[in-house]
Amino acid sequence: MRETLPALREIREERRGEEIDTDEIKRFNQGRREVLARMAQGTSGLAAAGLVTGGFGGMFLGLLSTPARADTPLDIQMLQTASSLERLAVNTYGTALKLPFIANGNAVVVKFAQTTMQQHDEHRQAFQNQTTALGGKAQDEPNPKFLQVVQQATPKLAAPVDVVDLAASLEKVATDTYLVNLSMFEDMKSKEIMGSVMGVEAQHLATLRAVSALLKGGAPDLIKIPIGADLAKLPAAAGSVAFPDALEQTQDDLIAPPESGAVK
Repeated sequence: MRETLPALREIREERRGEEIDTDEIKRFNQGRREVLARMAQGTSGLAAAGLVTGGFGGMFLGLLSTPARADTPLDIQMLQTASSLERLAVNTYGTALKLPFIANGNAVVVKFAQTTMQQHDEHRQAFQNQTTALGGKAQDEPNPKFLQVVQQATPKLAAPVDVVDLAASLEKVATDTYLVNLSMFEDMKSKEIMGSVMGVEAQHLATLRAVSALLKGGAPDLIKIPIGADLAKLPAAAGSVAFPDALEQTQDDLIAPPESGAVK
């Protein structure tokens, strides 16, 4: 990240006095309208599945239906939103680590949560530094839309598997959002940082999926490193549950739009 900041500062200087690329924002908003149309049509759309009538579906549709702001460069909006997702992840893992059934539970899960929270904080700092290098204001507030999801879920956390599944949802949001962002960044330096962070989020997601499967399968004793002689006891799904597709498939309803965490 430190190696890329000088190049981003050059981009900031080159932009001085230039008008914001409204055509870029228009293209993004047009793409969003097409996503909304696909979600509402056909047998595979969310409407057909009954998932857009309130709850998570309604919230995510609300996110997608809001157009990107036209007064801030799109890359700065994306970086501010990425920062807000990382802040939300740091706060959520911090809260989880204070829950008795996590703090006093499986040592590997505790270590994973601690390490992952630290990595998310490093990602937050990287995105904030990118934002300021490009001339934007650093975002340090949690993403307001997905914060609602966490706040609704937190009172219902009663067991380790509940926490693991909530964390996996946040990692999925980050992974999908950053993958989509890669296609919208114009400079390679921003792509490099976003791509490296996305890879780490994908690792988090894969680990959480595996842990969730073991908890739901009644095998919490197999959540350990190294697995050693218990390797043969792993269920058959252990080799595929963390990677359900050859390539991770993005979900339109789990993407944080650029302006959702932008500084207002």
